[in-house]
Amino acid sequence: MAKNLTRFGSLFDDTFFDDLFRPLAVRGSGEKVPAIDVHETDTEYKVSVDLPGVKKEDIQVSLENGILSVKAETRREEKEEKEGKLIRQERHIGQFLRQLSVGADVDPAAVKASFNDGVLALTLPKRAKEAPEGVNISVE
Repeated sequence: MAKNLTRFGSLFDDTFFDDLFRPLAVRGSGEKVPAIDVHETDTEYKVSVDLPGVKKEDIQVSLENGILSVKAETRREEKEEKEGKLIRQERHIGQFLRQLSVGADVDPAAVKASFNDGVLALTLPKRAKEAPEGVNISVE
């Protein structure tokens, strides 16, 4: 009796896909959310958001009340299958939404965004720190 000596019983077995790169995280509800990296320096935050299969025109970024929102949408390709059949579909089709609290120290007017090779890069400059107001009062 021949045994399957590989850990993958079939190319389409679920364990095969479990070990591949994961561009999306999955919340407890099963909703898929884009993976992000956040880097902070003294002067700014840099955020990278993975948006595979998304077109630039389908991305919306907003910053309101200290909450950064990234919303994007992927659409199903409208093409007719003339031969064969779809065996498995794992690419996400629908909307992505990711929200981060960045607080009040970000200057909303100076935020910059670029999109290249499926990665949205955001630069969020911090506001200059204001000196605390107050005066010294001498005690007589």
